[in-house]
Amino acid sequence: MLDIDWTCKSTWRKSSYNTMWCLIGCSIGDFGTIYFFQSIDHSLSIYLVMLLAIINGIITSIILETIILAKQFPIFEALNIAIKMSLISMISMEIAMNAVDLIFAGGVLTLTIIPFMLLAGFVTPLPYNYFRLKKYNQACH
Repeated sequence: MLDIDWTCKSTWRKSSYNTMWCLIGCSIGDFGTIYFFQSIDHSLSIYLVMLLAIINGIITSIILETIILAKQFPIFEALNIAIKMSLISMISMEIAMNAVDLIFAGGVLTLTIIPFMLLAGFVTPLPYNYFRLKKYNQACH
């Protein structure tokens, strides 16, 4: 099938580190959006709020990555690299986090659901990030 060595500890460490940074960026926008809509009176459906949370999570992840990359590249090049990084990883992370929230907490952000959201958001894109790093020597983030 795929000629990938899935037992490389250094690649798992590197992909886990990259995934952690993506999770931090995505969580800021995601949790912030959900919390905001929980704090105000609105008529939006929970699904629209979750879609906005996913979009904002991806945006904050790109912003965080741009800031990190700006130490190595000019700002516009850093932004371009951040945008071109793996949207598959970010989207899968966001969908997993919001699915856990919807299924187990009805879309309500609580301190008890956040660790499970973070776990799902971390584990879901991790094999893809490992694969990409191992096969193409490209980190998603």
